[in-house]
Amino acid sequence: MDPVKQACDRALDMIQSGASRGEILTCLVGAAEMVSGPRSAASILVLDAQGLLRNGASPRLPPDYVEAIDRLRPDPEVGTCAAAAATGSIVITPDLRADGKWAELRHLPLALGFVAAWSMPIKSSIGGVVGTFGTYYRDVREPTPLERAAVSDLVAVAARALHNPG
Repeated sequence: MDPVKQACDRALDMIQSGASRGEILTCLVGAAEMVSGPRSAASILVLDAQGLLRNGASPRLPPDYVEAIDRLRPDPEVGTCAAAAATGSIVITPDLRADGKWAELRHLPLALGFVAAWSMPIKSSIGGVVGTFGTYYRDVREPTPLERAAVSDLVAVAARALHNPG
């Protein structure tokens, strides 16, 4: 069975059974990492009540990295996740070293060996951004059409999980 479909089905079952938001989002992140391969890491950031991006699930990112990006404010000129949250659009950075939006933050992913990233906004049923689904790569590249389609499916389920209290 397709790992993305399997993860989506599992996450939907988890939502129905009252699993924690973190468990659900971790399931979805794992599927994205399977599609993108071992040289990637995925992360879901969630907008909090103050409008700041908070960690939802980042199992393959070190805690100090997660802490360093915690409480980012959405900004169209910062990184990929903050920019995606601010614009409501997909943001792709094929090379972090060559993109001005990463000027203040690039040292963080580069220290982990990540050189590219992209992020898709997670939107509520009425279209407002509630979070972001980001992927980091250890190679200069853009997401493949398969990766974009997979994350699009995963984002739809993430939106349902974020709408669900808990």
